Amino acid sequence: MKHNDFYDVIFKRKSVRKYDLTPVDEKTIEDISTYMNTVKPMYENIKIEMKIVTQESVKSLLPIKAPYYILVSSENKEGYLTNAGFMIQQVDLFLSANGIGSCWVGMAQPKKGIVNESELEYVIALAFGNPAETLHRKDISQFKRKSIEEIRDTNGKDQLIELARLAPSATNSQPWFFSIDNYKINVYCVKSNFIKAIMYKKMNQIDMGIAICHLWVAARHFEKDLKYTFDKEEEEKSPSGYYYITSLIINE
Repeated sequence: MKHNDFYDVIFKRKSVRKYDLTPVDEKTIEDISTYMNTVKPMYENIKIEMKIVTQESVKSLLPIKAPYYILVSSENKEGYLTNAGFMIQQVDLFLSANGIGSCWVGMAQPKKGIVNESELEYVIALAFGNPAETLHRKDISQFKRKSIEEIRDTNGKDQLIELARLAPSATNSQPWFFSIDNYKINVYCVKSNFIKAIMYKKMNQIDMGIAICHLWVAARHFEKDLKYTFDKEEEEKSPSGYYYITSLIINE
């Protein structure tokens, strides 16, 4: 199965919501499990678990029925939600690259017996299976996304920012903003009002990890190295309406 460069996949990937409930062959499940054990974390010090289960192990408030779900659990540490989004988006792209549909499912919950099997905090699920609809978009015009000018302050790194622009997010909220400073991309997340924060603050931080994953894929494609750092000065310079997540140092 393909897992070397997901750059081209990002330009056609979509969230699949209709599935053929016929089981995927055992070899494919093994390949997915093997790949999950190789994904790169943002933060090495955060323990995370990914587990493949069948639909019988999950309850969801959404009308998405998939034959399989990847349940994600993590240590509750600073940055753990962003780290989870970064890691599981790699799996999402791997599935899309190999002809398998997938969709982030924020409203899905593992059943009680499954939750009790892990000492870590349950975070989110990724539904997957053989698609019962078109797997990929025909072209980039089918994305409903903000313009690139709306999500960054200057065009210095647009070949990277463009892939973050195409990232999926909860209810397509696209909470990210990027400030470009020569060799550095400062990453910010939108502040939610009190009511929205109840529903979206957790999901927004996962979404930020997804967007950062896309930046990382773009950097690898263009043979650049990314390092993550917390910059107190950049935190203090957060744009109005946003809060600071991280800074990406680009090795040219």
